[in-house]
Amino acid sequence: MIDADHNRAAEDLRLFLERIETLKTEKKGIADDIRDVYAEAKGNGWDTKTMRRLVALRKLDPDARAEQQALLETYAKAIGLDLL
Repeated sequence: MIDADHNRAAEDLRLFLERIETLKTEKKGIADDIRDVYAEAKGNGWDTKTMRRLVALRKLDPDARAEQQALLETYAKAIGLDLL
């Protein structure tokens, strides 16, 4: 019975590891695809640094986005930096 439990645990571990490896491979493929999209956008004249910032801002909920903007404006004003 112990050998059967050990074999089952080893099989479970192997399956988990294979799933993780598969997902990591898929993740790399998706990251490569995203990099290609940014390269295409850059080739069409878009500023990819600004695009990356917009993607990050769009992920935030409106309250978090407003809080970040308020902090940025407060800090900029404190050092005499005019944002616009």
